[in-house]
Amino acid sequence: MERHFTATGFVVQDDATLLHWHAKLQCWLPPGGHIEPNEDPVQAVLREVAEETGLEAEVVPTGGVESDLEYPKEVTPPLTIMVEDINDPVQGFHQHIDFIYVCRPTARVESAPDGWRWVTRAELAAGSTIARNGDKGAPPPDDVRLLGAKAFEVVKSHTS
Repeated sequence: MERHFTATGFVVQDDATLLHWHAKLQCWLPPGGHIEPNEDPVQAVLREVAEETGLEAEVVPTGGVESDLEYPKEVTPPLTIMVEDINDPVQGFHQHIDFIYVCRPTARVESAPDGWRWVTRAELAAGSTIARNGDKGAPPPDDVRLLGAKAFEVVKSHTS
């Protein structure tokens, strides 16, 4: 089984998270993509958020052991790591080992970047259909709804 390492970031601001319609997978997803050679998962998720949305973001810590060691350096642990089956028409069937992070913009964002939508906590919780470009739309997948809800909790615990 071929496996690729990927990183995904739930970018949260004001009880909403950024999602876009992924044309190939035909569903609503947060920013993310493949981890490049010599990149750690945090570097990858921040690069992917910037490349896909144009926003500078930071990772919000989700727990784990934090030490005061100067060496060895720690990589911020993800919220979770998921194994996702991908049936790509070009690359064929493979899996993604996906490091899921919670992020927030480093500066206030007044509107969603082109092609993106701020989806609210209430919309995710209700499994609301999210319209796109006049199309009837679709609700976000269950994993996006569950992980988005957790991302809201993480950000709220770091702002209270």
